[in-house]
Amino acid sequence: MIKVLMIEDDAELAEILTEYLEQFDIKIKNVEDPYLGLPLLSVEKFDLIILDLTLPGIDGLDVCKEIRKESDIPIIISSARHDIMDKVTALENGADDYLPKPYNPRELEARIRTILRRKPTITPKDEEKKEKEIVLDEKKQEISLKGEVLDLTAAEYGILSYLMKKEGGVVSREELIYNIEAISEESSNKSIDVIVGRIRHKLGESPKEPKHIKSVRGVGYKFVA
Repeated sequence: MIKVLMIEDDAELAEILTEYLEQFDIKIKNVEDPYLGLPLLSVEKFDLIILDLTLPGIDGLDVCKEIRKESDIPIIISSARHDIMDKVTALENGADDYLPKPYNPRELEARIRTILRRKPTITPKDEEKKEKEIVLDEKKQEISLKGEVLDLTAAEYGILSYLMKKEGGVVSREELIYNIEAISEESSNKSIDVIVGRIRHKLGESPKEPKHIKSVRGVGYKFVA
């Protein structure tokens, strides 16, 4: 089953495409508001995005740019805007294809499969070959960065090790407070943010563009190896 996130504010079109593509084992999850769609990429796994350009609150070209900051997921632009500069800008911002409306849903199905065939896949063996930059040794209660043991406080170790064990999953600040012994249950969300800031500093990460500890707006954090 191919899972697709669609960001489209035309509910009728979204319903038509969802029902049509389902017969080809393509499952669509449509979100009309891009501000609700973007956070889904952090909590669910999708194979591809279908993105409209004329959206409430933010232009689809900017949404495309935001997605590319965090992910290399394939993006098909589906838009009624026929200005060649929109198409050029979309492709420059990281879109993989541009499909002007109106179009036959069969063409969309074909383009989805074509793009996914082109996308390189990583086999389990390839993953095993990747050397992890950050390594957790639970027995010694140590975390190493590029072979060097990090000097962490009990709270810092607790947060980082917990995030690492939940790799790829979103962890709320409240979950960290209630599951890490070194952190008092009376601690505030702000105190968690301060500790995460210290961990990022020890990992040598930029607060604006962290490599391993990603912020998830309004929720908490997730660890990316």
